[in-house]
Amino acid sequence: MTRLGYQIPNFTYPGVGPDGLFDAVAAQAQAAERSGFDTVLVMDHFYQLGMLGTPDHYMLEAYTTLAALARETSSVRLSALVTGNTYRNPAVLAKQVTALDVVSGGRAQLGIGAGWFELEHDSFGIEFGTFTDRFEKLEESLQIVIPMLRGERPTLEGRHYQAREAMNEPPAVGRIPVMIGGGGERKTLRLVAQYADESNLICDDADIPRKLEALAGHCDALGRDRSEIVVSKQMSCCIAPTHDQAVAELDAGMALTGLDEATQAASRARFVVGDPDEVGEKLAEVLATGVDGWTINLPANGHIPERVELLGETASKVLA
Repeated sequence: MTRLGYQIPNFTYPGVGPDGLFDAVAAQAQAAERSGFDTVLVMDHFYQLGMLGTPDHYMLEAYTTLAALARETSSVRLSALVTGNTYRNPAVLAKQVTALDVVSGGRAQLGIGAGWFELEHDSFGIEFGTFTDRFEKLEESLQIVIPMLRGERPTLEGRHYQAREAMNEPPAVGRIPVMIGGGGERKTLRLVAQYADESNLICDDADIPRKLEALAGHCDALGRDRSEIVVSKQMSCCIAPTHDQAVAELDAGMALTGLDEATQAASRARFVVGDPDEVGEKLAEVLATGVDGWTINLPANGHIPERVELLGETASKVLA
């Protein structure tokens, strides 16, 4: 279960081309593992997101990358944060996640969400549909994927997906946890209560207590024990040994994004920036809101393995 997750959200690094890219990604995953992170997660996108760079920045396909990272690590769980449900047939997704579990020796995790990035859908010819369509698809998908991950053979005649005694052999090595990402209080958190082991919240810190209350309400309505669900908060940091170094590295990272000044300013506002004491203090504040942990990324300086280690060591102390 994810209480301290390291997310890799970007793949455009200074001086690194395609031939050296995976080595740079693997170095981050290995640094995360050494420093106390329990899960390594990658983006499931085809284009870079608008707050992190321009669409033509590098973006590796998630499950291919995770399978490769399985051979570069030994203990961390491996997951997308989160899989865009619209991108894959649900039965095929179940096979992919199970294959990741097999090649990693039982370390796969399914992170999944409804999907939202319209540009990718339009560019790749993937049906986007309405907000309601995407959540209907997600629920139908969960009714196929989760039983397949649990060794069952589901049949579903849904509006969006169909499956007929869908087999999944070989089975998973262990029990694959399911994380649903997002903070929607009516739809997303109800799906968490009904189907998931974990919830990953993307929201303002001040909204966390209300999100947790909504999740508890859905659990009560469904007869689910709320304590069974681990809740993490998605965060972005830029950490360095000193505050000034962290600011300088954030400046350098922002310069690589290719974003205009206004977008850079909006992106900067999302970061926790500083030395280990400053970052640790903020992480403790978030933990005090009632979440169980965090998924944290380092978009500006995560390509420096020592920064990943510093973040892992800092966050581990807060959790201890």
